[in-house]
Amino acid sequence: QLQLVESGGGLVQPGGSLRLSCAGSEDTFNYYAIGWFRQVSGKEREGVAYISSSDDSTWYADSVSGRFTISRDSAKITVYLEMNSLTSEDTGAYYCAASIIDYGLTSDHPLQYDYDYWGQGTQVIVSS
Repeated sequence: QLQLVESGGGLVQPGGSLRLSCAGSEDTFNYYAIGWFRQVSGKEREGVAYISSSDDSTWYADSVSGRFTISRDSAKITVYLEMNSLTSEDTGAYYCAASIIDYGLTSDHPLQYDYDYWGQGTQVIVSS
């Protein structure tokens, strides 16, 4: 069974940057589309970024577009989320998830569907 492990979270000042990593446990990870989600206690989970398994095309939520970049390194079996110009609104637990179905091929909102595997999450706190 595929396992996902997130890392890279931490405390950062407003305006700062962080890079999150989502590492897969086996090579089959590279055949999955990957989504990054975040959740703040008491609020609904939000999908923030997506990368296709077919052509590495990407999708971003409006709230992070232009500030976050998702990318894949197949050799390292890892997907990254580069986060810049962070604000307190970006605080939350960040999760990566894998889908064998590449929703990005047929949907303008690929993060609204069910995903097959989830990581345990990494906490991001943006505060001065």
